Amino acid sequence: MDNRPIGVFDSGLGGLTVVKEIMKLLPNESIIYFGDDGRTPYGTKSRETVIKYTRQDLAFLLSMDVKLVVVACNTVSAVALPEVRSSVKVPVLEVIEPGARSALKKTKKGRIGVIATPATTSSGVYPKAIKSMNPNVQIFSQACPLFVNLVEEGWWDNRITRMIAEEYLKDLKQAKIDTLVLGCTHYPLLADVIRDVMGDEVALVSSAEELSITLKELLYKEKLESADGEAAYRFYTSDSVEKFRKLGKMILGKEITDIERVDMENYDQITCKL
Repeated sequence: MDNRPIGVFDSGLGGLTVVKEIMKLLPNESIIYFGDDGRTPYGTKSRETVIKYTRQDLAFLLSMDVKLVVVACNTVSAVALPEVRSSVKVPVLEVIEPGARSALKKTKKGRIGVIATPATTSSGVYPKAIKSMNPNVQIFSQACPLFVNLVEEGWWDNRITRMIAEEYLKDLKQAKIDTLVLGCTHYPLLADVIRDVMGDEVALVSSAEELSITLKELLYKEKLESADGEAAYRFYTSDSVEKFRKLGKMILGKEITDIERVDMENYDQITCKL
Protein backbone atom coordinates (compact mmCIF):
# COMPACT_ATOMS: atom_id res chain seq x y z
CA MET A 1 0.00 0.00 0.00
CA ASP A 2 1.10 3.55 -0.73
CA ASN A 3 -1.08 6.48 0.33
CA ARG A 4 0.96 9.12 -1.47
CA PRO A 5 -0.97 11.05 -4.14
CA ILE A 6 -0.95 10.51 -7.89
CA GLY A 7 0.41 13.50 -9.81
CA VAL A 8 -1.40 14.58 -12.98
CA PHE A 9 -0.48 17.48 -15.25
CA ASP A 10 -1.59 19.09 -18.48
CA SER A 11 -1.06 22.33 -20.37
CA GLY A 12 -4.33 23.59 -18.91
CA LEU A 13 -7.82 22.45 -17.99
CA GLY A 14 -8.07 19.55 -20.44
CA GLY A 15 -6.34 17.07 -18.15
CA LEU A 16 -9.29 17.33 -15.79
CA THR A 17 -11.14 15.05 -18.22
CA VAL A 18 -8.57 12.41 -17.25
CA VAL A 19 -8.82 13.27 -13.54
CA LYS A 20 -12.60 12.78 -13.71
CA GLU A 21 -12.17 9.22 -14.98
CA ILE A 22 -9.50 8.47 -12.36
CA MET A 23 -11.80 9.73 -9.61
CA LYS A 24 -14.58 7.51 -10.91
CA LEU A 25 -12.51 4.32 -11.23
CA LEU A 26 -10.14 4.83 -8.29
CA PRO A 27 -12.09 6.71 -5.59
CA ASN A 28 -9.54 5.93 -2.87
CA GLU A 29 -6.63 7.54 -4.71
CA SER A 30 -5.57 11.07 -3.78
CA ILE A 31 -4.61 13.34 -6.68
CA ILE A 32 -2.47 16.44 -7.14
CA TYR A 33 -3.29 18.18 -10.41
CA PHE A 34 -1.32 20.92 -12.13
CA GLY A 35 -2.77 22.81 -15.09
CA ASP A 36 -0.34 25.16 -16.82
CA ASP A 37 -3.07 27.56 -17.97
CA GLY A 38 -0.71 30.51 -17.92
CA ARG A 39 1.39 29.01 -20.74
CA THR A 40 -1.24 27.11 -22.70
CA PRO A 41 -1.39 25.93 -25.44
CA TYR A 42 1.67 23.69 -25.61
CA GLY A 43 0.71 22.32 -29.02
CA THR A 44 1.78 25.43 -30.94
CA LYS A 45 5.12 25.81 -29.12
CA SER A 46 8.54 24.65 -30.31
CA ARG A 47 9.87 21.26 -29.28
CA GLU A 48 12.50 22.91 -27.08
CA THR A 49 9.88 24.98 -25.25
CA VAL A 50 7.61 21.98 -24.67
CA ILE A 51 10.54 20.01 -23.23
CA LYS A 52 11.46 22.92 -20.93
CA TYR A 53 7.87 23.26 -19.69
CA THR A 54 7.61 19.50 -19.19
CA ARG A 55 10.74 19.42 -17.04
CA GLN A 56 9.33 22.23 -14.91
CA ASP A 57 5.91 20.56 -14.60
CA LEU A 58 7.47 17.26 -13.58
CA ALA A 59 9.81 18.96 -11.11
CA PHE A 60 6.84 20.65 -9.46
CA LEU A 61 4.86 17.42 -9.08
CA LEU A 62 7.88 15.46 -7.86
CA SER A 63 8.47 18.13 -5.22
CA MET A 64 5.02 17.16 -3.87
CA ASP A 65 6.17 13.55 -3.29
CA VAL A 66 3.81 11.90 -5.76
CA LYS A 67 4.05 8.13 -6.19
CA LEU A 68 3.29 8.17 -9.91
CA VAL A 69 2.82 10.74 -12.68
CA VAL A 70 0.07 10.77 -15.29
CA VAL A 71 0.94 12.95 -18.28
CA ALA A 72 -2.55 14.11 -19.27
CA CYS A 73 -1.23 16.04 -22.27
CA ASN A 74 -0.91 14.52 -25.73
CA THR A 75 1.64 17.12 -26.85
CA VAL A 76 3.93 16.35 -23.93
CA SER A 77 3.43 12.61 -24.46
CA ALA A 78 4.35 12.95 -28.14
CA VAL A 79 7.12 15.55 -28.06
CA ALA A 80 8.80 15.75 -24.65
CA LEU A 81 8.28 12.51 -22.78
CA PRO A 82 10.76 10.48 -24.86
CA GLU A 83 13.43 13.02 -23.81
CA VAL A 84 12.73 13.13 -20.07
CA ARG A 85 11.02 9.88 -19.09
CA SER A 86 14.19 7.98 -18.20
CA SER A 87 15.15 10.68 -15.69
CA VAL A 88 11.94 10.38 -13.66
CA LYS A 89 12.26 8.02 -10.70
CA VAL A 90 8.56 7.18 -10.37
CA PRO A 91 6.30 5.40 -12.89
CA VAL A 92 4.99 7.62 -15.69
CA LEU A 93 1.84 7.00 -17.72
CA GLU A 94 0.97 8.83 -20.94
CA VAL A 95 -2.14 9.16 -23.08
CA ILE A 96 -1.09 8.06 -26.59
CA GLU A 97 -1.11 4.27 -26.30
CA PRO A 98 -4.40 4.10 -24.36
CA GLY A 99 -6.00 6.29 -27.04
CA ALA A 100 -4.63 4.09 -29.81
CA ARG A 101 -5.91 0.91 -28.13
CA SER A 102 -9.33 2.42 -27.60
CA ALA A 103 -9.58 3.48 -31.26
CA LEU A 104 -8.81 -0.03 -32.47
CA LYS A 105 -11.48 -1.45 -30.17
CA LYS A 106 -14.08 0.94 -31.60
CA THR A 107 -13.39 0.92 -35.34
CA LYS A 108 -15.39 -1.42 -37.56
CA LYS A 109 -14.18 -0.28 -40.98
CA GLY A 110 -10.54 0.37 -40.13
CA ARG A 111 -10.78 4.05 -41.08
CA ILE A 112 -9.59 6.09 -38.12
CA GLY A 113 -9.31 9.86 -37.88
CA VAL A 114 -7.05 11.64 -35.39
CA ILE A 115 -7.45 15.28 -34.38
CA ALA A 116 -4.73 16.83 -32.25
CA THR A 117 -2.55 19.89 -31.71
CA PRO A 118 -0.05 20.83 -34.44
CA ALA A 119 2.86 19.43 -32.39
CA THR A 120 1.18 16.08 -31.78
CA THR A 121 0.04 15.85 -35.41
CA SER A 122 3.50 16.68 -36.77
CA SER A 123 5.12 14.06 -34.53
CA GLY A 124 3.13 11.28 -36.21
CA VAL A 125 2.91 9.52 -32.86
CA TYR A 126 -0.72 8.44 -33.15
CA PRO A 127 -0.47 6.82 -36.61
CA LYS A 128 2.72 5.09 -35.45
CA ALA A 129 1.10 3.78 -32.25
CA ILE A 130 -2.07 2.62 -34.01
CA LYS A 131 -0.19 0.99 -36.90
CA SER A 132 2.11 -0.83 -34.47
CA MET A 133 -0.99 -2.54 -33.05
CA ASN A 134 -2.77 -3.07 -36.37
CA PRO A 135 -0.92 -2.24 -39.60
CA ASN A 136 -4.03 -2.79 -41.74
CA VAL A 137 -6.01 0.26 -40.66
CA GLN A 138 -6.03 3.62 -42.45
CA ILE A 139 -5.24 6.78 -40.48
CA PHE A 140 -6.33 10.32 -41.37
CA SER A 141 -4.83 13.13 -39.27
CA GLN A 142 -5.92 16.74 -38.80
CA ALA A 143 -4.39 19.48 -36.63
CA CYS A 144 -6.92 21.64 -34.77
CA PRO A 145 -4.82 24.42 -33.19
CA LEU A 146 -7.67 26.66 -32.03
CA PHE A 147 -9.60 24.00 -30.10
CA VAL A 148 -7.46 24.31 -26.95
CA ASN A 149 -7.97 28.07 -26.79
CA LEU A 150 -11.73 27.65 -27.23
CA VAL A 151 -11.85 25.22 -24.31
CA GLU A 152 -9.71 27.44 -22.08
CA GLU A 153 -12.09 30.34 -22.78
CA GLY A 154 -15.10 28.20 -21.92
CA TRP A 155 -16.43 28.39 -25.50
CA TRP A 156 -17.45 24.75 -25.60
CA ASP A 157 -20.61 25.08 -27.67
CA ASN A 158 -21.34 28.28 -29.57
CA ARG A 159 -21.56 29.55 -33.13
CA ILE A 160 -17.86 30.37 -33.51
CA THR A 161 -16.80 26.98 -32.13
CA ARG A 162 -19.11 25.22 -34.58
CA MET A 163 -17.80 27.22 -37.53
CA ILE A 164 -14.21 26.35 -36.64
CA ALA A 165 -15.10 22.69 -36.11
CA GLU A 166 -16.79 22.52 -39.52
CA GLU A 167 -13.63 23.87 -41.16
CA TYR A 168 -11.23 21.57 -39.30
CA LEU A 169 -13.31 18.41 -39.75
CA LYS A 170 -14.44 18.71 -43.38
CA ASP A 171 -11.62 16.57 -44.80
CA LEU A 172 -12.22 13.87 -42.20
CA LYS A 173 -15.90 13.79 -43.13
CA GLN A 174 -14.95 13.33 -46.77
CA ALA A 175 -12.59 10.51 -45.77
CA LYS A 176 -15.59 8.60 -44.37
CA ILE A 177 -13.91 7.63 -41.13
CA ASP A 178 -15.89 5.59 -38.61
CA THR A 179 -13.77 6.41 -35.55
CA LEU A 180 -12.26 9.72 -34.43
CA VAL A 181 -9.52 9.95 -31.82
CA LEU A 182 -9.74 13.13 -29.74
CA GLY A 183 -5.96 13.39 -29.53
CA CYS A 184 -5.85 16.18 -26.96
CA THR A 185 -7.36 15.98 -23.48
CA HIS A 186 -9.07 19.34 -24.06
CA TYR A 187 -11.06 18.02 -27.02
CA PRO A 188 -13.61 15.83 -25.13
CA LEU A 189 -15.05 19.11 -23.83
CA LEU A 190 -16.00 19.91 -27.43
CA ALA A 191 -17.48 16.44 -27.99
CA ASP A 192 -21.06 17.65 -28.51
CA VAL A 193 -20.00 20.02 -31.28
CA ILE A 194 -17.66 17.47 -32.86
CA ARG A 195 -20.38 14.80 -32.77
CA ASP A 196 -22.87 17.16 -34.42
CA VAL A 197 -20.40 17.91 -37.21
CA MET A 198 -19.24 14.32 -37.79
CA GLY A 199 -22.56 12.54 -37.24
CA ASP A 200 -23.59 9.82 -34.80
CA GLU A 201 -22.14 7.08 -37.00
CA VAL A 202 -18.60 8.21 -36.10
CA ALA A 203 -17.38 6.91 -32.72
CA LEU A 204 -15.47 9.48 -30.66
CA VAL A 205 -12.50 8.15 -28.71
CA SER A 206 -10.94 9.74 -25.63
CA SER A 207 -7.93 8.15 -23.96
CA ALA A 208 -9.15 9.01 -20.43
CA GLU A 209 -11.15 5.85 -19.72
CA GLU A 210 -8.57 3.44 -21.14
CA LEU A 211 -5.78 5.31 -19.33
CA SER A 212 -7.61 4.97 -16.01
CA ILE A 213 -7.86 1.21 -16.51
CA THR A 214 -4.12 1.06 -17.27
CA LEU A 215 -3.45 3.13 -14.15
CA LYS A 216 -5.49 0.79 -11.97
CA GLU A 217 -3.59 -2.23 -13.30
CA LEU A 218 -0.22 -0.53 -12.73
CA LEU A 219 -1.04 0.47 -9.16
CA TYR A 220 -1.96 -3.13 -8.38
CA LYS A 221 1.11 -4.56 -10.11
CA GLU A 222 3.54 -2.18 -8.39
CA LYS A 223 1.76 -2.43 -5.01
CA LEU A 224 1.11 1.32 -5.06
CA GLU A 225 -2.60 1.21 -4.26
CA SER A 226 -3.88 3.47 -1.50
CA ALA A 227 -5.56 1.98 1.53
CA ASP A 228 -9.30 2.39 1.87
CA GLY A 229 -10.20 5.87 3.02
CA GLU A 230 -11.21 9.30 1.84
CA ALA A 231 -9.15 10.64 -1.05
CA ALA A 232 -7.77 14.18 -1.02
CA TYR A 233 -7.65 16.35 -4.14
CA ARG A 234 -5.37 19.37 -4.57
CA PHE A 235 -5.27 21.57 -7.65
CA TYR A 236 -2.65 24.02 -8.89
CA THR A 237 -2.77 26.46 -11.79
CA SER A 238 -0.24 28.88 -13.27
CA ASP A 239 -2.98 31.40 -14.09
CA SER A 240 -6.30 32.58 -12.65
CA VAL A 241 -7.54 30.59 -9.67
CA GLU A 242 -11.11 31.81 -10.14
CA LYS A 243 -11.21 30.87 -13.82
CA PHE A 244 -9.80 27.43 -13.02
CA ARG A 245 -12.31 26.97 -10.21
CA LYS A 246 -15.25 27.95 -12.42
CA LEU A 247 -14.37 25.87 -15.49
CA GLY A 248 -12.99 23.02 -13.38
CA LYS A 249 -16.34 22.67 -11.64
CA MET A 250 -18.03 22.41 -15.04
CA ILE A 251 -15.65 19.61 -16.06
CA LEU A 252 -15.59 17.60 -12.84
CA GLY A 253 -19.19 18.22 -11.83
CA LYS A 254 -18.11 19.17 -8.31
CA GLU A 255 -16.69 22.14 -6.44
CA ILE A 256 -12.93 22.66 -6.46
CA THR A 257 -11.96 23.91 -3.02
CA ASP A 258 -8.25 23.21 -2.50
CA ILE A 259 -6.63 25.25 -5.27
CA GLU A 260 -3.54 27.47 -5.46
CA ARG A 261 -1.66 29.48 -8.05
CA VAL A 262 1.98 28.50 -8.63
CA ASP A 263 4.71 30.49 -10.40
CA MET A 264 6.43 28.02 -12.71
CA GLU A 265 9.38 30.34 -13.33
CA ASN A 266 10.52 29.34 -9.83
CA TYR A 267 11.16 25.89 -11.27
CA ASP A 268 14.26 26.77 -13.25
CA GLN A 269 16.70 24.43 -14.99
CA ILE A 270 18.55 23.74 -11.72
CA THR A 271 15.34 22.74 -9.97
CA CYS A 272 14.40 20.65 -12.98
CA LYS A 273 17.25 18.20 -12.79
CA LEU A 274 15.02 15.19 -12.24
